[in-house]
Amino acid sequence: MAPTPAQDDDSGFSRMEAGRVAKDQISNSSNTPVSIAQKAIAEFVGTYILIFAGCGSVVANKVFAGAVTFPGICLTWGLTVMALVYTVGHVSGAHFNPAVTLTLAAFRQFPWKQVFFYVIAQVLGSILASWTLDLMFNVTEKTYFGTLPAGSVGQTLVMEIIVSFVLMFVVLGATTDGRSIGQMGGVAVGMTVALDVLVAGQVSGASMNPARSIGPAIVKHEFRALWAYIFGPVAGMMIAGLVYSLLRHENDPFADFPKFKP
Repeated sequence: MAPTPAQDDDSGFSRMEAGRVAKDQISNSSNTPVSIAQKAIAEFVGTYILIFAGCGSVVANKVFAGAVTFPGICLTWGLTVMALVYTVGHVSGAHFNPAVTLTLAAFRQFPWKQVFFYVIAQVLGSILASWTLDLMFNVTEKTYFGTLPAGSVGQTLVMEIIVSFVLMFVVLGATTDGRSIGQMGGVAVGMTVALDVLVAGQVSGASMNPARSIGPAIVKHEFRALWAYIFGPVAGMMIAGLVYSLLRHENDPFADFPKFKP
């Protein structure tokens, strides 16, 4: 979700998603390629910070009688994503979300060989952050900071698909398309997260991120409707990838579509 649109002519992957940055956008003290270990560490730490801050605002709001407020929770998620995009986007691409990683790989914006390491780092970061919050606040059923449906599971699934579509559509347009204003990508993505939480937070919890839901679920052994928070974001983001692929290339709108070999 990093704020650069430029693509590498050799690989076809965006420079930011490959762990490299165009010099005219963000200065870098070293031209040495970023290793997969460095990328995985960046994803682990970034996801930890995101979950600690975002879920921390949720549990603090419950523990301290609404002191954070719902708009405050929305801003916490959005501002944290924005800050992290500019902090480690030039290292790993700042995904922090398995659904983002899978979608970028499916539509040729990220190498498949790195997906496993990213997803493991993201899930472990979420689990550790959730465990930290559980230790700090002694989380109970009433102060649980994971995602659970406010209504039916079907309603939750549809909401997660929609808000995840919106988020990925912005990610693709603002951070991977060479025609966009690359340095504003972090602002666009962060504000989209905040708006999505504002819209969907009271309905589904506005996960948009399987790792965000898996971490608290594992730590607190709360697995109700977890499948909807895994399938929904992946489905919504894949649909966004299909739609944005039609907008990316003027001569061949299907160029980014996954190619399946028999």
